[in-house]
Amino acid sequence: MCLLNNIPLQQHFFVTADSSVPDPGLSRAGHTAVAVVLGVILVLGFLGNFLVLLVFSRFPALRTPINLLLINISVSDMLVCIFGTPFSFAASVYGRWLTGAQGCRWYGFSNALFGMVSLVSLSLLSYERYSTVLRSSQPDSSDYTKAWLAIAGSWIYSLAWTVPPLLGWSSYGPEGPGTTCSVQWHQRSARARAYVGCLFVFCLLLPLLLMLFCYGRILLAVRGVTRQVNRVNQSSAERREARVLLMVVSMVTGYLLCWLPYGVVAMLASFGQPGSVPATASLIPSVLAKSSTVLNPIIYVLLNNQFSRCFLFMIRCSSEAPPTPILQTLPSCKDVLLQAPNRPTVEQDTPPMKSTSTDQQAQQPTLVLVAHYAT
Repeated sequence: MCLLNNIPLQQHFFVTADSSVPDPGLSRAGHTAVAVVLGVILVLGFLGNFLVLLVFSRFPALRTPINLLLINISVSDMLVCIFGTPFSFAASVYGRWLTGAQGCRWYGFSNALFGMVSLVSLSLLSYERYSTVLRSSQPDSSDYTKAWLAIAGSWIYSLAWTVPPLLGWSSYGPEGPGTTCSVQWHQRSARARAYVGCLFVFCLLLPLLLMLFCYGRILLAVRGVTRQVNRVNQSSAERREARVLLMVVSMVTGYLLCWLPYGVVAMLASFGQPGSVPATASLIPSVLAKSSTVLNPIIYVLLNNQFSRCFLFMIRCSSEAPPTPILQTLPSCKDVLLQAPNRPTVEQDTPPMKSTSTDQQAQQPTLVLVAHYAT
């Protein structure tokens, strides 16, 4: 079933990361273990992103400009769960690639496209939050236009970097022990190396640097505001700072865990010493990259308080409209700021604290952050 003894027929699927030396691939137990992991990722990723899209469709008030980027991430992750993971899962079950060379090229292209859309959208999301927090203004209809332009830009930018291998700048083909397909990292020609280097810089490193810059500035803004508030609100501000810190660490760690190993392996395979990346070892970063379809809904959506409230309400009262307080806090940031819904069951009905104009000016950046992180 695994056809590991039929080396001449499958030899082009089992190549090491540096040459055409045949690699026997994984054992039957290895293929089974990979299939189990991919099966779990497939089920959890599909269910998580399906629930996210279902809640967003059920509650139109959730579809704020920033949340449109979250929807774009969920759509791209869902497409990976539909057009990517099932094929690599089936290949691991049978121990070989099942859809031929053309299917391998399509798999490599589509997964590279959808994964890159998710990466670019994550970096755009960090910039949008940074712009909203540090350059806050009254929301208007142009925010939706900017959000849709950002979504269109993420797809166009990703297409610009994933189409070239179809046209001859590098190529898509078998990866690792032959149960998945991607860019041919092991090709060592100047053109192939140039493509891998550009892909690493413009599609992995730059989005990461943008995220670090934006979230770093947000943390500095939160810390600065925390020091300015009076002692009465000090503990509340510190809790908000801790919550923002947790969110930022989760976002950056998830990005690094899912995508940095894949980029490092690709660079080692292209520019490192021959044999530095065994074919079977390249499966690990590939599986980690697919796990982003599970982590993204948890980190970016399911931990969102407003989304969680709508999700729980949909389960309990699927045929009724959402509660009025949720609808009132969703359409504009300003409404959310006035209510500061850090604890939805208590603080939604609590009027804002009275303070002097100086205190209000000092606390306003903190309230803006609450609108986008604690809700």
